[in-house]
Amino acid sequence: MNSKFDPIAPTLANGSAMAAFLGAGIGAFAMGAFVLLNEAGVFSAPALYGPAGGLSGRAAFATIAWLIAWGVLHARWAGREVAPGPVWLLTLALTGIGILGTFPPVWAIF
Repeated sequence: MNSKFDPIAPTLANGSAMAAFLGAGIGAFAMGAFVLLNEAGVFSAPALYGPAGGLSGRAAFATIAWLIAWGVLHARWAGREVAPGPVWLLTLALTGIGILGTFPPVWAIF
């Protein structure tokens, strides 16, 4: 029987999955923000790998932001039922903004 129509069917906690989705969106946003801040001259990430230059530092900082966001959200949402709609929309918006932040035409605005 489909659990959608069964009122006594147990629900599965999706908090861990929603934490992973939103954490990924926050990481993508962080990457775009670090690139924009670098291009605006506000923040300069160190070059962790010489041939890649500052990109390696920006990517490392964005990865750290993703892991922290994922860990914090997972600690708060694990074992809970979280509405997937708002999390999906926020993840999509953060990812889109993050991708826009990595495009050179957007850098020219700032």
